[in-house]
Amino acid sequence: MLVRIYNVYTKVEGNIMEAVIRKWGNSPALRLPKSVLQEAGYRLEQTVEIVVSRGRIIIQPCQKVEYDLDTLVDGITTDNAHLEVSFGEPLGKESL
Repeated sequence: MLVRIYNVYTKVEGNIMEAVIRKWGNSPALRLPKSVLQEAGYRLEQTVEIVVSRGRIIIQPCQKVEYDLDTLVDGITTDNAHLEVSFGEPLGKESL
């Protein structure tokens, strides 16, 4: 397994890629080359977690699962639908 290390350095040697932290609005920003994203298995618009540990910035895939409402609704069948539940008579503005 080939392991590559990409760091912010001022020169390029071996597997180390040069990058410069620049200002983007009021925040610092680091542009990642497309080849780095592809090699790491990331894609554009992917949600990631940014972790700071021991002076290092780690970018990792977000473990949070995102659901699509249309897909969830399409999965409702007569076999998995719940019966209607009564919570009593309407109160306050519920009766409007």
